[in-house]
Amino acid sequence: MKATTALVLGSLVLLSACATTQQQREPQIQRISPAELEKLMPQPTPYITYDELVRLSKAGTSPDEIIGKIKESNSRYDLTPSKAVELSKQGVNNKVLDYIYTTREQALRDGFAEELNKREKEKLVEQERLRRDYQLRYRNYDPFWGPGFGPYWGRGYYGRGWGW
Repeated sequence: MKATTALVLGSLVLLSACATTQQQREPQIQRISPAELEKLMPQPTPYITYDELVRLSKAGTSPDEIIGKIKESNSRYDLTPSKAVELSKQGVNNKVLDYIYTTREQALRDGFAEELNKREKEKLVEQERLRRDYQLRYRNYDPFWGPGFGPYWGRGYYGRGWGW
C-alpha cells in the first residue's frame, strides 16, 4: 500500500514537473511613485518672492527687467492658477506670469526626460545582460566537432585525417 502511494505521488510530481512550462511574462510597467515624483519635480525656491514681484510691477519696472531679475536670481516658482490670477489682479504683468509658468513646465519636462533616459539606459543594460545569458546557456558547442576537428577536416584532432 505504501509503495503504490509513493509511486502514485512520485508520478504525479513527475507529471506536474513535465506539464509546467516557463511562460514569457509581459514586461512590467514601472510607475513613478509619489516620493519619486517629488524628487523629480523642481522644488520651488523663490529668491524673488511674490510680494517682491508685485512691488516691482507697481513701481513701474518693465516686464523684461523683472524677467531678467528672475533669471539672475535663478528663482523657481510653484505657480498655481489661483495664485496667477491673484498676482495678475495685484498688477503683475502677464508676460512675467507666462515666463514663470513656462520655465516651471520646462524644468518638469527636463526632469522627466532625464528620468526616462536613465530608465531606458538601465533597460538596455538589462536586455544586453539577458541576451548574453541566453547565448551562453543555449549555444551548442562541441569542442571535438568544431572546425579543425574530426575525420573530415584534414589536420585536426585525429592528425592528418583519414586518407582523403
